[in-house]
Amino acid sequence: MSFKDFFLPGGEKKADDQPQPTEREEEIMTKLATKVVEWKMTVPAILFLESVKPLNFIGAQMMVFFEPFVQTIFDFRDYDTFRGMMERRENVERLLVKIEEVDAVALQKEKAARAARQGERRGLFSRFRRKSSRRQPPLPPENIPPRS
Repeated sequence: MSFKDFFLPGGEKKADDQPQPTEREEEIMTKLATKVVEWKMTVPAILFLESVKPLNFIGAQMMVFFEPFVQTIFDFRDYDTFRGMMERRENVERLLVKIEEVDAVALQKEKAARAARQGERRGLFSRFRRKSSRRQPPLPPENIPPRS
């Protein structure tokens, strides 16, 4: 793609021309999406990725700059692969979709667990519930005379 093609409309690649991510890249995306959802950072991550999507190449180059610092602090085997992935704009969109998929699965599991807990509570306290939906007025004590 030439410089002119990058800025002119219609210069974008077709969906057929975009390279598919490798199995290792898919694994990294899944691992990252799982961690984001596990830390309950889905909304901030999606907001951040959507806002920096046009600047993905600059961000990937910043990752190259910070790589020595990151490698001294953390032991990331997949850092170089992830950096290469983020250079391509279509991978940012794939990461967004992967985060949304993992979040949807987590929400379904959470709803099922909540429904199960709710069912356990209903079963546990069902013997204490009244049979009638109306509340009966309390009976007056027998030793107090009624008002006249």
